[in-house]
Amino acid sequence: MAHKAGFVSIIGKPNVGKSTLMNVLVGERLSIITPKAQTTRHRILGIVNEEEYQVVFSDTPGIIKPKYSLQESMMDFVNGSLTDADVLLFVTDINEEHDEDDVLEKIINRNIPTIVLINKIDQATQEQVDEKIAYWNEKLKPVAIYAISALHNHNVNGLLDRILEMLPEHPPYYDKEDLTDRSERFFVSEIVREKIFLNYQKEIPYSTEVIVKSFKEEPLKNGKGLMVRINAEVVVERDSQKNILIGTGGSMLKKVGTEARLEIEKFLDAKVFLELFVKVIPDWRSKKNYLKSFGYDN
Repeated sequence: MAHKAGFVSIIGKPNVGKSTLMNVLVGERLSIITPKAQTTRHRILGIVNEEEYQVVFSDTPGIIKPKYSLQESMMDFVNGSLTDADVLLFVTDINEEHDEDDVLEKIINRNIPTIVLINKIDQATQEQVDEKIAYWNEKLKPVAIYAISALHNHNVNGLLDRILEMLPEHPPYYDKEDLTDRSERFFVSEIVREKIFLNYQKEIPYSTEVIVKSFKEEPLKNGKGLMVRINAEVVVERDSQKNILIGTGGSMLKKVGTEARLEIEKFLDAKVFLELFVKVIPDWRSKKNYLKSFGYDN
């Protein structure tokens, strides 16, 4: 049997469950997940490998109308994922209003085989699900529609088989041992950022970037396993945000650091010593030079 390989981009508006779906499809927790919109800022690849195929999934930021340079860079990641996609997974959800014309225009113009995934059906009646299916059949004329609950892994199992039918014959694009194109340092910064999203409100999560400054591995003294020493910088835009992030006597930053360390230890399967520092860079989200240095140069 000829080997199949291709790129499958997961796109849609913020907070419809794209990252949850990606983690389910890949079988690993690669994308961070929070209840807040626009948690995902980068294009993150998750690679599924079997002897006869390789599927390269892309989790992407939610499609929005950008208001500043960071959001423009986030939309560049989305557009890049459309450029090389063999298949699109367009994720909507059962509660989303029918105002997706800005998204649909991008899909229709690209003329890429598209599967619509109506997510969060555990929150809906069958009548509501049927109405959404009819709407999307008319609006987008996709090759298939799946009514799913990514959170509960409902009706997702047959999706991979349908994707494989649509992928071209091609050698693998990545080594068969690869799970993603991102480094451990990247995922460490994402885990810290996730904990910030979960512990702070209002503008703090959106004004924050996490940069891993050092990542050093050394054997434990007993010779059983590794100790990873990580130094990370949390960047904010204003002194007032820095004060909130640190909290009284450093209490909030300590809480974030503890939660992140425990998660990183599971991810790396190693003991972790994590140091967090907070740095103010005024208006960094609108400054191209900082965005480029932070990896937003798609």
